[in-house]
Amino acid sequence: MNARRSPRHARRTEGLGIIIGALMLGMLLAALDQTIVSTALPTIVSDLGGLGELSWVVTAYMLSSTVSTPLWGKLGDQYGRKRLFQAAIVIFLAGSALCGLSRNMGELIGFRALQGLGGGGLMVLAQAIVGDIVPVRERGRYQGFFGAVFAVSSVAGPLLGGLFVDHLSWHWVFYVNLPIGVLALAVVSSALPSGTERTRHTIDYLGMVFLGGAAACLVLMTTWGGTVYPWGDPVVVGLGAASVALLVLWRRAERRAREPVLPLRLFRLRAFNVASLIGFVVGFAMFGSLTYLPLFLQVVQGVSPTMSGIHLLPLMGGLLATSIASGQIITRTGRYKIFPILGTAIVTLALGLLSSIGADVSTFRLSAYLLLLGVGIGLVMQVLVIVVQNAAGFEDLGVATSGATFFRLIGGSFGVAVSGAIFTSRLGDDLVRLSRTVRVPPGLERTVQSDPTAIRTLPAETAVAFLGTYADAIAHVFLYSAPVALVAFAAAWLLPEVPLRETTKPADLGECCGAVPTARSSLDEVERGLRRLADVDMRRDYYRRLGDLAGVNLPPGAVWLVTRLGTHGPQAGVELAERAGVPVERGRPYEDLLVARGLVSRDGDGVLALTPAGERAADRLVVEAREGLGRLIQDWDPEGHPKLRELLRSLPRELLGSAADRPRNGWSPVEKADNPQNG
Repeated sequence: MNARRSPRHARRTEGLGIIIGALMLGMLLAALDQTIVSTALPTIVSDLGGLGELSWVVTAYMLSSTVSTPLWGKLGDQYGRKRLFQAAIVIFLAGSALCGLSRNMGELIGFRALQGLGGGGLMVLAQAIVGDIVPVRERGRYQGFFGAVFAVSSVAGPLLGGLFVDHLSWHWVFYVNLPIGVLALAVVSSALPSGTERTRHTIDYLGMVFLGGAAACLVLMTTWGGTVYPWGDPVVVGLGAASVALLVLWRRAERRAREPVLPLRLFRLRAFNVASLIGFVVGFAMFGSLTYLPLFLQVVQGVSPTMSGIHLLPLMGGLLATSIASGQIITRTGRYKIFPILGTAIVTLALGLLSSIGADVSTFRLSAYLLLLGVGIGLVMQVLVIVVQNAAGFEDLGVATSGATFFRLIGGSFGVAVSGAIFTSRLGDDLVRLSRTVRVPPGLERTVQSDPTAIRTLPAETAVAFLGTYADAIAHVFLYSAPVALVAFAAAWLLPEVPLRETTKPADLGECCGAVPTARSSLDEVERGLRRLADVDMRRDYYRRLGDLAGVNLPPGAVWLVTRLGTHGPQAGVELAERAGVPVERGRPYEDLLVARGLVSRDGDGVLALTPAGERAADRLVVEAREGLGRLIQDWDPEGHPKLRELLRSLPRELLGSAADRPRNGWSPVEKADNPQNG
């Protein structure tokens, strides 16, 4: 019969679980809002009008969340993450409520930008808070939960958006955030401790403003050029000139910044430049497709919003499956270059095939094309972070990782904006040509451009003609995207393939399935890799091997107990059994053996403490564990980086002796003592 947990331990475990649940809810809300709106867009356009502005409903959220990510991360380090996380929830909820109350497309776009500002903080700070409240040994498991949340939200977002539109209204795509967000805010406010270690930063405000402004001007230029304004119009030319000027100012700001948001030296690395270009194209293809495919499905094929979400499952399922599979293969083989080559080739092929779809395309054929597109994107997604982490030096590891995600998300913003410009321009031209051959009521072309559902009110023959123009306009979105993907295919051949560092091999589910914004330091990145490697190693009879390497002639259970007492101090045997979730009787033989060997003392209350001989044995075990971790990060040159040396000094004591790793099998103390090999 297992020992019952102490009330104090039970309360601590339950409290941690409640906080983690609240953080995951915040992460879920922010991640869902990247994709949940896609299947609601046709209905939103039919209600608010503004088909030409449809792309900005997605772009505004992505731009504001992407650009604000590094700011949230550094402000959280500097001023404490609890208050910043609370502020992010409030901003996100305010944006969500205002989005649901929007009366026109302009208001919706502005409030989506506000919502994205809060969403960026939710995604970044939720992951960082885990590091504040969870012991080192258990962080990998909990952070894996967050990766799974992001992966699930990427797949489920379009489907949930369709369900809300069909059974409630498009407003509930945003209103659903309110009760969940309020619950998360209440839990975080009451249960999350405030006291965390703070780090002073010199925040690169100018770099963030200039880079974000340049990106916004470029997206506006590509959106308005040739549609709202002619390409030679002063507005379009002015936006182009403003983007160039802002990039020049950003370059100057980065040269002077002590902690630049994106150091210029990264652009001297061929691997970073090529990976950023490929990531840009992958984001371009993924988010551009997610935005305009629901329009095709709902307007041209007449399916419901929910069914349009189901039609997108092959794309998201293919992305998820191949992202995970490619990450595992790379981890085992260390080879990665073939995946972006194959992936970009498949994306180019899929976009070319999608450019041939028409109003009569079969469900099977469309699903096959979408599956192909998802497979191609998934093959590329996981590689990009690995490539930049493997190429950057330790000083730039953190910003290189966030930079790869930044370009992928900016590519998504451009993809949606450019796709919108192509669609609007082509639709306008097709409608002009159609008006010459089909008699339509005056002003219908303008009505159809603002409300696509008006097509369903037309006579059958006229409706078929109009649906053909919509199908042609959406097909041209994919037609013009295919050459962009071809550029990425050519660039993929330029990726250098070098032996992977050990800490870059483990795959992160969130990073491979989407584009989780990150704002981690270089030290955080190395520590995450070490923790994941240690997590795998400690599940493979670790304490038996550690004892043998350190020359400590003890069974695994006794080795674990020595490291537990050496890293956590004196403890009662009953409490140790409770924490490990095992009967007291199972641990008692190991206690008796250590007492008999003179390594542990036990007082009248059953409190165990290391003797001087036991402390020397614990020190040998810690040193051996440190040397093992040091071998894993040898390619980062820990001797040349004081922060890595400090990590190696502290991490073994934080990892060893975890209750989760207590050996469940192995020789009993009596069998160990009787083994002839023990001499």
